[in-house]
Amino acid sequence: MELWIVATIAAALFQTVRFMLQKMLATGTLSATGSTFARFAYAQPAAWTVLAVYLWWLGLGFPSIDPSFWLWGLAGGVGQILATVMVVLLFKERNFAVGITLKKTEVIQTAFLGLVVLGEVISVGGWLAIGLGLVAVLMLSETPGSVGALWQRMGTRAVALGLASGFFFSVSGVGYRAATLAVDSGDPLLRALVGLAFVNLMQCLVMIPWLAWREPGQMRAVWGARRTAIWLGLASMAGSMGWFTAFTVQTAAYVFALGQVELIFSLMASVLFFRETVTRRELTGIALLTVSILVLVLAA
Repeated sequence: MELWIVATIAAALFQTVRFMLQKMLATGTLSATGSTFARFAYAQPAAWTVLAVYLWWLGLGFPSIDPSFWLWGLAGGVGQILATVMVVLLFKERNFAVGITLKKTEVIQTAFLGLVVLGEVISVGGWLAIGLGLVAVLMLSETPGSVGALWQRMGTRAVALGLASGFFFSVSGVGYRAATLAVDSGDPLLRALVGLAFVNLMQCLVMIPWLAWREPGQMRAVWGARRTAIWLGLASMAGSMGWFTAFTVQTAAYVFALGQVELIFSLMASVLFFRETVTRRELTGIALLTVSILVLVLAA
């Protein structure tokens, strides 16, 4: 199995764990912004430690970095922060499912953005897999409380937030891919570690003044929640490492398309940990999403 496939599936799995931990923190003493910062802050020590150990183990010096790395890394990091804020705001909307569905247009938006910015072309099989995955996401995102057909629920704030989050996630994916390619190394793991460490640091530097200005008490709360936040940081670092590794060897659109396997992991967690039932519609959506992933793996 190719490296990018293993890395993406691992990233999706760790991301599911991270969201569970982040939800615990966000419903406690931390705000949504505070829990987002905790994710980046507590991932920092692990990211730099793993990078240092990897360089020592291989007996390598620090690789040179093209100046374009900083622009792409900052664009990707800020894009991820903004996308996360948009998703958090979706929790306040009644038609949350529609917004999340449109958030998943990140795959298609990333394909177009990657084509325009990086000149990366998607094969016919790749577009077929993306289309099947989108249909599956539509099925999985439908909830019993949703009223009317999907097209009847399009003109809402949730739709705008969903599309915006999808756009900023696409900016994040394309930015991260470009940033890792700007690291002068033939080792995809080393490029991923360098990208992760510096981008994560930039995200912390961006969020610290914002929290100090808008939510000054959250910095103290983040430290107070360290017993749980440490695990959040480790899960975040592991997941981000998977995403960055995948981005170094494969186009961002393919990575995000395969990353939709996270929906299956989320449903498994819902059934196994929260004892919730799965509907026939959701099982059909899982089956279709599985087919789309298989098509994607064969087409890539």
